[in-house]
Amino acid sequence: MCGICGVVYGSGGKADEAALRRAAGLIAHRGPDDEGVFIDGPAGLAMRRLAIIDLSTGHQPLSYENGRYWIVFNGEIYNYQFLRAELEARGHRLKTKSDTEAILALYRDLGPACVQRLRGMFAFAIWDKKERRLFIARDRLGKKPLVYAQRPDGTLLFASELRCLFALDPGLPREVDPVAVDMYLSLQYIPSPKTIYKSARKLPPAHTLTWQDGRISIAPYWDLPLGRAPVTTDPEEAKRLIREKLTESVRLRMISEVPLGAFLSGGVDSSVIVALMSRLSDRPVKTFSIGFEEERFSETRFARLVAERHKTDHTEFIVKPEMAEVLPKLAWHYGEPFADASALPTYYVARETRRFVTVALNGDGGDESFAGYLRYAAMKAAKAADSLPRPALAALRAGAELLPEWNAPYGTAWRAKRFLRSAVFGDLPGRHLKMIGYFHEDEKPALYSEPFKRTLGADLGAAVGYMSRAFNACEGQDFINRLLYVDYKTYLPECLMAKVDIATMACSLEGRSPLLDHEFVELVYGLPGAWKLKGLRGHKWIFKEAFRDLLPPEILRRGKMGFGIPLGAWFRGPLKDFWADHVLSKDALSRGYFDERGLRAYWDDHQAGRRDHGYRLWALLMLELWHRHAAGSGAPGAPSCAQ
Repeated sequence: MCGICGVVYGSGGKADEAALRRAAGLIAHRGPDDEGVFIDGPAGLAMRRLAIIDLSTGHQPLSYENGRYWIVFNGEIYNYQFLRAELEARGHRLKTKSDTEAILALYRDLGPACVQRLRGMFAFAIWDKKERRLFIARDRLGKKPLVYAQRPDGTLLFASELRCLFALDPGLPREVDPVAVDMYLSLQYIPSPKTIYKSARKLPPAHTLTWQDGRISIAPYWDLPLGRAPVTTDPEEAKRLIREKLTESVRLRMISEVPLGAFLSGGVDSSVIVALMSRLSDRPVKTFSIGFEEERFSETRFARLVAERHKTDHTEFIVKPEMAEVLPKLAWHYGEPFADASALPTYYVARETRRFVTVALNGDGGDESFAGYLRYAAMKAAKAADSLPRPALAALRAGAELLPEWNAPYGTAWRAKRFLRSAVFGDLPGRHLKMIGYFHEDEKPALYSEPFKRTLGADLGAAVGYMSRAFNACEGQDFINRLLYVDYKTYLPECLMAKVDIATMACSLEGRSPLLDHEFVELVYGLPGAWKLKGLRGHKWIFKEAFRDLLPPEILRRGKMGFGIPLGAWFRGPLKDFWADHVLSKDALSRGYFDERGLRAYWDDHQAGRRDHGYRLWALLMLELWHRHAAGSGAPGAPSCAQ
């Protein structure tokens, strides 16, 4: 696990070692154990290493074939031992015990097709000295990040984090992309290939980038198995396959030469991972959970049930967030506006876990594989409502607008209002966007300033097109699998994976996600959607049935609870002045995005208790905190996780 960066000049330039080291220093939190730089004329590679496997000979940049190929690699290849044995049987002479060298040997044999053989999480760059070619790849599900920028002269810059690009080239333009801001306020994240800057791009998941002679080409190499016949039509066979494949995935992710544990929230997904780890381990598994003082946002009692059932070495943290200190730190680490509020508890659990272990397995991906989110049931119910007679549907829609506002998030009344106002309106992409979105497209005109609306022009509401393209790509799938496909292509890589990668790597902790093994994902996606969401309340039915014997009954019966925080109460209490001092400040208003009256309308509504705008206020705050970091200095050093 590392942080990587590099440059290759398009017209007569030479890579600068000092600039490479400065850029790598900005991601030292990703790799505190080692540093390396390689320069070959116009090309330069740099890395920071968090040593997990092959502690003695895994130094990077690493070379192969008498120094022809050089690599910097961020991630873990879980099938590397199998690949190494296969490579050695074909005559390769490997000098290290690392997964990194296996990638290089595969690239020598297969070229860009090497990515098809890799099972894991990765972002890597390979420089071919002979062909003067740079090859970059990112893993299928977007677990590891890769950003890049290309200058007009053909020069290519790449890195694990955006700030490195500006350290490599201080002259790189920093103009904010207004469309990215608009999409962020809809989605809570900025989707690939966009970044907050016009000059920089994200390499999308499951894509490769090749640079040669100043030109780049980008190509996809993987997708979910659309249009294939069902893996099985027998639910009992499906349970067996799920159990076998996930057990294998967990076993592969327990390979480590440093201390290893697991996040345990007490939800079904992390509980299953811990149960399998316990079966595969000859010693108690180290598990970690976090809670807040606000009882309804704390899952620690459920985590304790699982820890007791499987006799884990369990550590529980109850934290009282120090927001004024932590929030600017989070804004710095994410490098662009990011509004998933669960980044805060994820950061806290990563910070505390890192005191005990260097690697932690998690339950990420279970909701997207097995229809765990409540919105899947809401969308299914909305689809059924479409079959109502037109007068009844019109009455239902009109009645939704007459219902009073409720300001207690996640209560039954709140959910009913949200469903009726969102799910029963519009086409499928529009419904989905309203279910997941922060600021809806019909609300933005009152929030945005007139100059900002003119700047956006026809691009106002770009998130609608983004979501429509995702739905169009999976036409023909059954209804639930279509919803899952969209989340696999949007929310999961762009939000969930970004959140976990940044929060864990900020603390030099490696996170591993067995449920996102691509072979497991392919298997599960090929099962009928009706087995994942049975009726309207049977979330994760086939998954729960496959592991029923390993979980306490309370875990199987409990409903979905997100990794949430009490934002509504915080913005009326400890964060009230902090928010107003930032978002309503003269500097913030001068950025030109918002009409002050529109901003104050949300604020006043929230303070008066008329509506709970906690998540919207959070998005506005994180946008302003990012701006302050971006304006404060070009490339500040990383805040320490221990601070």
